[in-house]
Amino acid sequence: MAKELDMKVEVEQSDISTADTMPLGLSGLSRFGGDVTEDFIKHLQYPRAAGIYQEMSDNDPTIGAVLYMTKQLIKKTGWSVEPASDKQADIDAATFLESCMNDMTFSWDDVVAEILSMIPYGFSFHEIVYKVRGGPTNPRSTHRSKYNDGRIGWSKIPGRAQSSLAEWVFADNGDIKAFVQQAPPHFKKVEIPLSRGLLFRTETTRDNPEGRSMLRNAYRPWYFKKRIEEIEGIGIERDLAGLPVVTTPPDSNVWDENNPVGVRMKATAEALVRNIRRDRSEGVVLPDGWKLELLSTGGSRQFDTNAIINRNDNRIAITLLSDIVMMGGDKVGSFALGEVKKSLMAASLEAIVQHIADVFNRYAVPRLFSLNYFAGITDLPKIVPGEVETPDLKELAFLLRAAGMDVKKDLPLMNLLRNSISLKSLTQEELEDMYPATPETSETDELNAGGGQQNSDPVMHSMDDNNQNYEAK
Repeated sequence: MAKELDMKVEVEQSDISTADTMPLGLSGLSRFGGDVTEDFIKHLQYPRAAGIYQEMSDNDPTIGAVLYMTKQLIKKTGWSVEPASDKQADIDAATFLESCMNDMTFSWDDVVAEILSMIPYGFSFHEIVYKVRGGPTNPRSTHRSKYNDGRIGWSKIPGRAQSSLAEWVFADNGDIKAFVQQAPPHFKKVEIPLSRGLLFRTETTRDNPEGRSMLRNAYRPWYFKKRIEEIEGIGIERDLAGLPVVTTPPDSNVWDENNPVGVRMKATAEALVRNIRRDRSEGVVLPDGWKLELLSTGGSRQFDTNAIINRNDNRIAITLLSDIVMMGGDKVGSFALGEVKKSLMAASLEAIVQHIADVFNRYAVPRLFSLNYFAGITDLPKIVPGEVETPDLKELAFLLRAAGMDVKKDLPLMNLLRNSISLKSLTQEELEDMYPATPETSETDELNAGGGQQNSDPVMHSMDDNNQNYEAK
């Protein structure tokens, strides 16, 4: 029987040729050399796209408010390190990883805030710089650290500006190999291999290294909003100042293109009416025979530009799942609707936070531990993000009361509740000291106290009834 099984395995392995282990097709990413041409709008292709997304982020009040709210909600998310098991070796490995997170040039929150630039730009590339942990007073900057254990840690994980992207380096099979940067002030091309960095993307469709900006769908309403605001400003200015009209003397032939004097006079008149403004420097000097008039507007406009701009603002916020920032501005909305929109936004932000943790756990953490030996570990520790939206304390209280959960006897549940109100976690010893055990009563006493029936008080459930993973729930 064993011989037949061995023969069957050999036949199955022989059917798999070396060609079957190599892909035949490509992802279909539209690119020309090292330039990605996926977007059908030319000026939304890098490197030009970086300038447009920067203008949208820095100049538009609605987009700026949404991005600020997003960053603040994610920055308040707590981060922790989870060991692979309860073994001392795994706990030591987790402690080392957490020390590396808090031993960089910039704080961990600053690193996460820099990574969040992938939201407006679609991607964020970061280079990993290591150091030898040689103590805080080490004369060499590459060896200076809070710790003096001689291990290799993270010195910094700085971001590389999206606007400095020159091109990508692709392998023959379409895999991303390197990020090529051409940054000021030297503008020299520097190739940073992907093995030396971390690439964060909002999407991985067609393995596009540039991801997809979350502002991409907001570009069209932003474009029209910007143009309408500019036209509105010009119209208001013209309505207030009037339409300037210059009348030249009858004997001046300003329309004769062969007359140099007339051409200069016409250019001067055009510049005059184009640049006239009502401000503290206002004033006009005219030669003899020239006449300047300001024609008033003929009436009100037929379009409500304010309504059009508000419509585009709402569309911008909707594309970012952040139209909650617009609620109340037009005296429309309800508390229940706000809660739904808040939950949708929190779910999208938690997906972004989880993506950041996954990239670190998949690439940065294994590389770090390949440089540091830990004997007897079960598996590598993991960086775990907290929740963006904390549970409502009133709802938690009703849930605990309805389910009859005794928090004094359940350490995971107790720590979950304490963390939700920004209190540190307790150990089992601290929990027992805080809530000392009461003398246990016999089954007979319970029957007598209940009038011949067992005590049905839900708070008196045993540890076995509450031995569940409430954090996972």
